[in-house]
Amino acid sequence: MGVLEDKARARLFYKYLSRVYDTINPFIWNEEMRDEALEWFGIEAGDRVLDVGCGTGFATEGLLEHTDDVWGLDQSAHQLEKAFGKFGKRDRVNFHRGDAERLPFADDSFDAYWSSGSIEYWPDPVAALREARRVTKPGGPVLVVGPDYPKSTAFARLADAIMLFYDEAEADRMFAEAGFQAFEHRIQQRAPGTPRAITTIARVPESGAETAADPIPDPR
Repeated sequence: MGVLEDKARARLFYKYLSRVYDTINPFIWNEEMRDEALEWFGIEAGDRVLDVGCGTGFATEGLLEHTDDVWGLDQSAHQLEKAFGKFGKRDRVNFHRGDAERLPFADDSFDAYWSSGSIEYWPDPVAALREARRVTKPGGPVLVVGPDYPKSTAFARLADAIMLFYDEAEADRMFAEAGFQAFEHRIQQRAPGTPRAITTIARVPESGAETAADPIPDPR
């Protein structure tokens, strides 16, 4: 487990990163990548969407272009303060401070679930993905963006010491163990040589669905 896959360390990390997060983030996860993922997400006006690990609200802003019923959750008070400055505490977004592995919402509370740039800090990703499935209505989309596993052996060792990096095979395992049956993974990258994101689009099983995991149809 990487040093930042610890809730207390991650909160301390973001206490300082929150000051420059909006400046640094576009070099890793920019608007073009976010908007492409939003197309795959396929939400509609009026859908209630949960943004887990919302941070300062970069993805939240994109979600609001598609629906006006967005809920944001983050464990970092400092990141949320930045988001409050953009959207207010309850004006355009219902913000909550909380844990991805223990979501403070009832079953089937949301039409869709989004999380970008958060899974790498989850000590138990499978538990958090089960929570995503629990709070999202059957048939609803779950989109998760995380860091793709480095191809360089040396960098891979360093990455593993810091936080969770994973490849498509590991993503298959996590989503299947969490109870998802239909999902696919896509690689996104700002430019050649820059960090790669692995974006998974899953679908919450309908009641009585088969247990075998199959890819979902290409939403493009």
